[in-house]
Amino acid sequence: MSGTLIGIGTGPGDPDLITVKGRDSLLRADRVFVPVAASSSADEPGYAERVVAHHVPHDKPIHRLVFELGKDRREIAWARAADKVADVVAAGGTAAFATIGDPNVYSTFTYLAREVRRLVPDAAVRTVPGITAMQDLASRTGTVLVEHDEPLHLMPITAGTDRIRAALAGGGTVVLYKGGRKLPEIRAVLEEAGALDRAVFGAHLGHAGEQVRADLPDTPAPYLSTVIVAPEREDRV
Repeated sequence: MSGTLIGIGTGPGDPDLITVKGRDSLLRADRVFVPVAASSSADEPGYAERVVAHHVPHDKPIHRLVFELGKDRREIAWARAADKVADVVAAGGTAAFATIGDPNVYSTFTYLAREVRRLVPDAAVRTVPGITAMQDLASRTGTVLVEHDEPLHLMPITAGTDRIRAALAGGGTVVLYKGGRKLPEIRAVLEEAGALDRAVFGAHLGHAGEQVRADLPDTPAPYLSTVIVAPEREDRV
């Protein structure tokens, strides 16, 4: 009988923001995997690895899976990573894959799980939810994400300015993830929509060099950036 693959959300970066269930799942797993970018230094831990290392014993190995961002090599990297995880699951073990944020929100876990299921069709796949960057940023800036009947629009910055304009026009709160290099374009869109003064910004939350601002930078920002644009609200009793 095949084993289990568990995707564990470690939160935005602060080791204290992993859930108790997430921490316990890491401790019980037969093998713990974390993603690292192909461009990372060989001795540089990734964001999820820093959180995992804070909670698991020093004598429990943490295995790195290399992921590529470029389209031409991305699927090859996913397949290689899945092979390593599938070996554990096919043998009946439990493999834990730790990812920043939540494993079901713009996560590499989605692609890994798909490949593992292809290799081990009867594998059990579960997830442990994690606190997201938008929740952390909202908490730190005192921003109410949604209230009453407001919608919440979540998309990557790379979705394009037309989709972002449409979300702003649709009302509710707009949350933008990743692709911080396009921040000047986003700033221009928000200024055009009269929403610039309702935007807050965060980058590398919980990590060294983090940024938390009540305004939007006018220069490119790190890839792991988050922008929250709250709607205009009337005071309600």
